[in-house]
Amino acid sequence: MKIFKRLLILGSFLFVANYSFAQYTDIIKLPDNIKPKDRIAFALYTVHENTLKLTAQFHPIKAMEPFSSTLEIKENGKWVKRAESRIIYPGYTAPFRIENWDDTKKAQYRVTHNNVAYYEGTIKKNPINKKEFVLAALTCNSMSTGHGGDLPKDDIVKNILKLDPDLIFFSGDQVYEHSEHYLAWLKFGREFSEIFRNTPVVIITDDHDIGQGNIWGEGGKLADSRRGISGGYYMPIEYVNEVERAQTSHLPDPYDARPIERGIGVYYTDLKWGGISFAILEDRKFKSGLTELVKANPDVFPDGGYEAVFDSKIDTKKFDIPEATLLGERQLKFLEDWTTDWENAEMKTVLSQTVLAMIDNYTGKHGKEIFADFDSNAWPQSGRNRALSAIRKSFSPMISGDTHLATVAKLGIENWNDSGYNFTTPAIANYWLRWWQPNTPGKNKAKEAASYTGEYLDGFQNKITVLAAANPTLPQIKEGGALSTRAAGFGVIRYNKEKRDITFECWPRNVDINSPKSKQYDGWPITISQESNFEIKEGYELPKLLISKEDQVVTVFDQYTSEVISSLRTNGKEYQPKVFNKGKYKIIVGEGKYQKTFNNVSAKKRNKDVLKANL
Repeated sequence: MKIFKRLLILGSFLFVANYSFAQYTDIIKLPDNIKPKDRIAFALYTVHENTLKLTAQFHPIKAMEPFSSTLEIKENGKWVKRAESRIIYPGYTAPFRIENWDDTKKAQYRVTHNNVAYYEGTIKKNPINKKEFVLAALTCNSMSTGHGGDLPKDDIVKNILKLDPDLIFFSGDQVYEHSEHYLAWLKFGREFSEIFRNTPVVIITDDHDIGQGNIWGEGGKLADSRRGISGGYYMPIEYVNEVERAQTSHLPDPYDARPIERGIGVYYTDLKWGGISFAILEDRKFKSGLTELVKANPDVFPDGGYEAVFDSKIDTKKFDIPEATLLGERQLKFLEDWTTDWENAEMKTVLSQTVLAMIDNYTGKHGKEIFADFDSNAWPQSGRNRALSAIRKSFSPMISGDTHLATVAKLGIENWNDSGYNFTTPAIANYWLRWWQPNTPGKNKAKEAASYTGEYLDGFQNKITVLAAANPTLPQIKEGGALSTRAAGFGVIRYNKEKRDITFECWPRNVDINSPKSKQYDGWPITISQESNFEIKEGYELPKLLISKEDQVVTVFDQYTSEVISSLRTNGKEYQPKVFNKGKYKIIVGEGKYQKTFNNVSAKKRNKDVLKANL
C-alpha cells in the first residue's frame, strides 16, 4: 500500500477514535415531569449600540399551550410588557428585540409564558466607565454525558459567578451529541444558565454543534458525510439553522445577513460593550473543503489526499493552494470595515472558533506525532495570512477554543511576531487530549521558560511564537481521573483600559479562583500591551503626532491605493505610527466632525518630523 493511502487510513482511524462518542455517551433526556411553570428553560442576551436582543429557550410546548411569549421589564416597581415573540419551531426559541435600550443603568427582566411560567434575570449596565473589563472564555463542553458519567460543571459555574465578568464567551462545541442538538442544548442550559442569566454572552457554533466531526463549510454546500472532508454541511438545512438560531440569534445583527448556499444563515458580526469592540467570526463557514482541491491538484495531493500528515518528510508548504478559502471575502470585508469603526471603543478583540495556527503536535491517546492537520486554521496558509493581515490592523488580540489545549502564541506572517496574540482557552471537559511538545526548544525563548516555548514554524510552515501551553500532565492521566489532570478549565481575559494592557489567565477545574492557594496553569498569567498586537520591528516611521485631544483615533492609509494600514485609538496625546514600506501615506486623526487629515506623508527609517493635529 502506498504511503499516502496509509496516511489516509491512519487519519480516518484517528477521526473515528476522536469522534465516535456513542460508546461513551448516555442518552440525553429531558427532566421528568416538566411543569407548565417551568416551561422556560433559560435565556441569552446581548446589548449592542442601544439594542437589546434576548432569546428565550423553551422546553417543548405541550397540548394547547400558546406559541407566544412576552418580555417584560421592571419599571418603577412594576412589570411592563416591552416585546412579544412567537415561539419558533423546531427548537422552541423566542427571539426578542428592544430598540433604544437605555444601557446606562441595569434593569430587571422577565420572560413570561401563558401567565404561568416566568424566567427572571438582570440586564447589566454598560460597563463603559469601568477601568477593567473582564471576559470569561469557555470552550468544548465535550463528553458531558460520558467519560464515567455526567461530569459536573458546578466548579466552573461557582467560579464564574465569583468572577462576575462583564461578558461571557463560549467559542464552540457546546454540545457533542451530533443528532440531538435540542436535547443536548437544553442540558447545556441547565448546566450553565446561572452564569448568563444576568450577564451578556457571546456564543458561536463549531463542528460538533452542527452534527459533524469536522467542518470545512465551503459556503454551505452539501457535505457527503459527517467527516466533512468534502466541504459543506451534512445535516439537514433545518437542523443547521435551528442550531444557529438557538445559539446565536441573541447576537447583534449580522454584518451581512444574506444566507449562504441552500439557505443556511450567517451570524458573523461585531459587539460593542464596555468600551471593547469584539469582532465575532465564523472562521469555518466559508473554509474550502479538501475533496475538490485534491481532484484539481493531483500533484499536490497524490494518491487521493488525506486529512492529516504524519510523515515529517512531506513538504507541507506545497499545500498552500492560493484559491483555497478560509474566512471568505465577505468576512474579510467585514474585518476591514470593523477595523476603522472606533465609536465607543477603546480596545478591540477578535472572537473565533479556532486559532490561525497549528499549536498541537500530539493528539488523542496515540504517541505518533502529527505534523500537519488540515482541520486546523493553519491551513490554507494564504487564507490564514489574509485573515491575520486584516486582524492586526486594529491591534486586536484573538480569543479562540476548539483544540482542547490551552495556549498563548504570538502569530507572524512575513516575520515572527508581526501579528497579534492568540489565547486558546482550555476545554470545559477534556476527553480528547492534545499536546504541544516539539522535539527541539523554540528559538529566542525566554530564560527559564518551558522548552516548548519560543519561535517555531507550525505544521504548515506558519510563523508562531509560543508563550505557554497547558499540556495534560503525564503519567497522571487515567480514564475517569480528576478533570484537573486532563488540563481542563476556562480562561479569563482582563482589559486594563487605562494602561491599554490585556492579561490572559488560565484556570484549571476544581479550584477556587478567589483562594490565594489556587494556581493557574504553568506559564500564566500573561500580560501584553494593546500595541504589541501589531509590531513592526523592521520598517519605517511616520511623523510623531501631537494631538490636541487625548485618546483619538488614528488611521493610516496608503496614499495611492487607499488601503488601511492600521487604525488605533491612542492612549494620550502623542503617537508615532509605523509602516512596513517606504512611501507616501495619508493619516486621519480624530472621528466624526472632529478630524484632521494629513496627505502625502513620507515614511522614513528614523523619522524626526512632527505633525500637530488640532481638533
